[in-house]
Amino acid sequence: MEKILIIAQVVISILLIIFILTQNKDGGLSAVFGGGESFQATKRGPEKVIYNATVILGIAFMVNAVLIVIL
Repeated sequence: MEKILIIAQVVISILLIIFILTQNKDGGLSAVFGGGESFQATKRGPEKVIYNATVILGIAFMVNAVLIVIL
């Protein structure tokens, strides 16, 4: 059981890294120093799917980590 949880943790972490890196960056470094224009936009289409998958994978990562520690 513990090996399955560890393998699942590795798979979840790799997917989480991929989904985080594929998200759009709003402004980049220039926005930190006030050079970027920002506006509030809603997420639609694939951007919303990637965002929701990232949230779900993050929750699954934390739950799986707790289960590994308990077992």
